[in-house]
Amino acid sequence: MGGHGHRRLAVGGAPGLRHPLLVGAAGLYGGLWLNRHWLHWPLPALVTSHLADLLALPLMLGLALAAHRWLIDPRGTLPVAWLVGAWLGVSVWFEGLLPLWSARAVADPLDVLAYAAGTLGFHYWLNRPPGPLPRA
Repeated sequence: MGGHGHRRLAVGGAPGLRHPLLVGAAGLYGGLWLNRHWLHWPLPALVTSHLADLLALPLMLGLALAAHRWLIDPRGTLPVAWLVGAWLGVSVWFEGLLPLWSARAVADPLDVLAYAAGTLGFHYWLNRPPGPLPRA
């Protein structure tokens, strides 16, 4: 705690943000972004079309989990209902509603499956209590 009763959030103080899978997902997502905007290297269509969608929800949910642990419960996990809600919200917005208003957005059912796979990956590999249980 700081001098004013506020918690300080730092990457070093939030072990969930340092999880190798989350760091790897962030690095891959960043690499895709760099390639799309600056590098323009040719990549397989499956990578350019769906990898960012696969990584999006684990990254968003990883940040939500870090905030949850910082603000509410240091050993907490996100409830399955929140994961389903996040998947449903992202899927409806990006694959259902946004294509109605934006000519750049395209509805793709495979993206919905990529969001689901990313959410399941987050649930099974990242949404776990940190470290060993404290001794009583």
